[in-house]
Amino acid sequence: MQALELLDSQLLSDNWYHLHKHTYRRQQRDGQVVTQTREVYDRGNGAAVLLYNRARQSVVLTRQFRLPTYLNGNPDGLLIEACAGLLDDDAPEDCIRREAIEETGYQVGAVRKVFEAYMSPGAVTEVLHLFVAEYDPAAREGEGGGLAHEGEDIEVLEMPFAAALESVRKGEIRDAKTIILLQYAQLNALLEMPA
Repeated sequence: MQALELLDSQLLSDNWYHLHKHTYRRQQRDGQVVTQTREVYDRGNGAAVLLYNRARQSVVLTRQFRLPTYLNGNPDGLLIEACAGLLDDDAPEDCIRREAIEETGYQVGAVRKVFEAYMSPGAVTEVLHLFVAEYDPAAREGEGGGLAHEGEDIEVLEMPFAAALESVRKGEIRDAKTIILLQYAQLNALLEMPA
């Protein structure tokens, strides 16, 4: 028997993205063959970028309402995040450049890919491509804020790097991709460590 045999797939919803119910048979490490059913949400892959400025020792983040967080204990539903978006049909680097303009108003130059990660592999297919890029305040082309026709209402936050790290420590920044990127910046000395 092959390692995994997909027995059945049913589309449960395609209202926003795709929710499928999959039944599969797989051989476990001990040799036992099990049949299991799981629901899997496919929203496509995405990319995120941490915008940072060495001279200012600052980062640009966003704050926006996220219904799932509100439904799971976030009192106002607002989440502080690194700039991010779905790839759609773009390459990851093109996606983050597009999202940086839409969400923050900043045109970014050189970007560096630092990771790819599954963010919620128990139920979501998404692979997130994570980048860092320096921003220049002079390269701000607009106010950002997202696309109104997509219902986006995004606040742009420029904050000291030390304050962002403290916000992680205090539990004020709770978004996984943002925490990963801030810790990457800290571990790789992209910005100075607070004294």
